[in-house]
Amino acid sequence: MDEVQKKLHILLDYWIAHNSEHTKEFRDWADKVAPSSTEVAQQLQAAATKMAAVSAELTKARQALSKSKGEHQDVHG
Repeated sequence: MDEVQKKLHILLDYWIAHNSEHTKEFRDWADKVAPSSTEVAQQLQAAATKMAAVSAELTKARQALSKSKGEHQDVHG
């Protein structure tokens, strides 16, 4: 795996974990604010859902990177 791929693998792991933390925070705050503002709670829940979707795409990218790494090693020994 070249240096760019190694760095990207590290970044993808970090971004996925970081997004997961934010998703949880958004949902926690949505629960806290819900009694006083349903609209804000709904927007925070929507943001959490979108953040989870981003994490899913990043996970796919990480899987593709790992797969391409394996294919690269098979071709070049």
